[in-house]
Amino acid sequence: MIDALSRRDFVLSSAAVMPLVRTAVRVGPGSLGAPAVILRPPARPCVVASANGIRGVAKAMDLIVNQSADTLDAVVEAVKIQELDPNDMSVGYGGLPNAEGVVQLDASCMHGPTRRAGAVGALEGIKTPSEVAKCVLKYTNHIMLVGKGAQDFAVQFGFQIENLLTEQARQAWLRWRANLSPDDNYRDIPEGQVFPTPPHGTINCSAINASGEISSVTTTAGLAWKIPGRVGDSPIVGAGLYVDNDVGAAGSTGLGECNIMVCGGFTTVEGLRRGLSPTDACLETLRRAVAMSEARLLDANGRPKYDLQYYAVNKRGEFGSAGLYAGYKFAVHDGREARLADGAYLYERPTGR
Repeated sequence: MIDALSRRDFVLSSAAVMPLVRTAVRVGPGSLGAPAVILRPPARPCVVASANGIRGVAKAMDLIVNQSADTLDAVVEAVKIQELDPNDMSVGYGGLPNAEGVVQLDASCMHGPTRRAGAVGALEGIKTPSEVAKCVLKYTNHIMLVGKGAQDFAVQFGFQIENLLTEQARQAWLRWRANLSPDDNYRDIPEGQVFPTPPHGTINCSAINASGEISSVTTTAGLAWKIPGRVGDSPIVGAGLYVDNDVGAAGSTGLGECNIMVCGGFTTVEGLRRGLSPTDACLETLRRAVAMSEARLLDANGRPKYDLQYYAVNKRGEFGSAGLYAGYKFAVHDGREARLADGAYLYERPTGR
């Protein structure tokens, strides 16, 4: 039984909530005749991703709108398209290997409604690290598992250990190794593709449904020819991605070390919290990343020698993206169609880059 309130207690408790009620009352012509709570308008379903996620945003939107899928399940299914594609050398199966010729994968995911996250780092032999990260989120009290422990965990949940090094990726690694130095023990191979600057590739995908539930996932094979065990920003919650279900989500692609230094995913979401548009929040984080960059990473004009991009969606389903240099695109589905859109940028791209 609920205890009855005395008149004095009732008056005091009412006074305590009055400031909250007053903030929700419209004033002026056409105002409501009695105090009212102003509710947030419904969210607009939206999926935003890096450009290599163009097929993924269509998949995620279909799952969310037509099959009522959870946003986390939708974004993981979206990035799995690339993870399972042997012709995509940036993520999953087919990703470019480390300096020893071993493919090591990183991924993370966040589920806004439950405020949970999962991640794996330096995972070998599993094609879809995004799914393993989701298992960490759903079935453990941990957030990140790495290396052999992450692989053992995946096997316990039915994932198969496979050779992830495709012939295309192996040939690229052999050409890189053969041309490391004219003084090494490998013969130079002048013909064929050689990467003078180690390539990297990542896919980030964030989604919001009509109920305002937000999730995000980031997955990558990381920097090609990296030192074995190197982990970039993609599996680090707060860097490679971040979700606050009351605010929005953000993720990144590009040079992970520079993004880690500014906690890019978290910083971008905090920009959304302060009222910035998704595009402006991405641009603000980029400016901070440039300001935090070591001199060796900048050219004579103080502009980065690397690439970095951010993608964001807010609680209303508004989206945006920004990169350091002009000429890049991102993928989005805002309920009408999946398309590539031009991203905002800080600098014009120098000639030859």
